[in-house]
Amino acid sequence: MKTRAEQCTAWLLAGISTLSILSMAGIVLFLLLDGLPFFRDHSPAEFLLGLHWYPTDEPMEFGILPLMAGSLAVTALATLMAVPVGVATAVYLSEVAGPGVRRIVKPFVELLAALPSVVIGFFGMVVVAPFLQEYLGASTGLNLLNAGCMLAFMSIPIICSVAEDAIHAVPGALREASLSLGATQWETIWHVVLPAAGSGIGTAVMLGMSRSIGETMVVLMVAGGAAVVPSSVFDSVRPIPASIAAEMAEAPFHSEHYYALFATGIVLILFTLVFNAAAFRMAEKNRSGADC
Repeated sequence: MKTRAEQCTAWLLAGISTLSILSMAGIVLFLLLDGLPFFRDHSPAEFLLGLHWYPTDEPMEFGILPLMAGSLAVTALATLMAVPVGVATAVYLSEVAGPGVRRIVKPFVELLAALPSVVIGFFGMVVVAPFLQEYLGASTGLNLLNAGCMLAFMSIPIICSVAEDAIHAVPGALREASLSLGATQWETIWHVVLPAAGSGIGTAVMLGMSRSIGETMVVLMVAGGAAVVPSSVFDSVRPIPASIAAEMAEAPFHSEHYYALFATGIVLILFTLVFNAAAFRMAEKNRSGADC
C-alpha cells in the first residue's frame, strides 16, 4: 500500500507533467490563433515557396523560402562541425580518459552549455567576423559560416553529454568479448561500442540540431540578416528565428506583417517538433534495445 506521502508525490508529479503539456498546448494554440488568419489572403504555397520577404513594400511580399533555407543551412553547417567534435569528445571521456581527467573535463564541457547565447554572439561579432574578413577574404564576417561556427560551439556540449551517456551505457560484456577475441581498444570502440550506442548518439545529434534551428540571439547577431537563399558559406543569411526577433517589435498589432510573423513561427515550431520527435523515437529505440 502506498503511504499518503507517496500518493501526494505521485499527484504532484502528475500535476507538473499535465502543466507542461498544457503549457505546450497553449503556446501552439496561441501561434495558431495569430498565425492562421494570415492564410485568409495568402496561399500556403505562396508563403512557403516565395523567394521574397519584403514586409515594407507595396504590395507586401511574404515568401519564407529564403528564411527556411537560411535556417536549414545554418543548422546543417553547425551539425557538420559539432557532431564529429561532440561524439569524439564523448568517446574520449567514456572510453579513453582516466577517472581524474573525466572528473575535470566532463563538468567543464557541460558548463559550456550554460554560456549565455548573447555572449557567444558577441564573440562571433568581435572576434570571428574580423578573422573571416581578414584571413578568408569574406566580404562580410557576418555570414553563414560565422553563424554555423557559433551554433556548433553551442551544440557540442549537448551532443557530447547525451552521446557520452549513451556510450557509457553500453554493457561492459560487449567490450570484454571483443577484446577477448583479439580486437584492439580502438577496433572495439569503432566496431562494437559505437554501433551499440548508435541510437543514443542519434538522439544527441537530433537534440543538437533542435538547439541550432531554434536559436535566436546568435543568428540575429552574426548571420548577417540578408533574406536570400545562400549559395556560399560566406553569404549572409536570415534564419527564421532572427527574422521574427528583428521584426516583431516593428509589426503593427494585428497587421498583415504581424500575422505573417506568427505564421512563420508556426513553421519554426513544426521544424523543432520534427527534430524532437525524431530524438524521442531514437531514445525509445535505444531503450528497447537495452532492454533486449
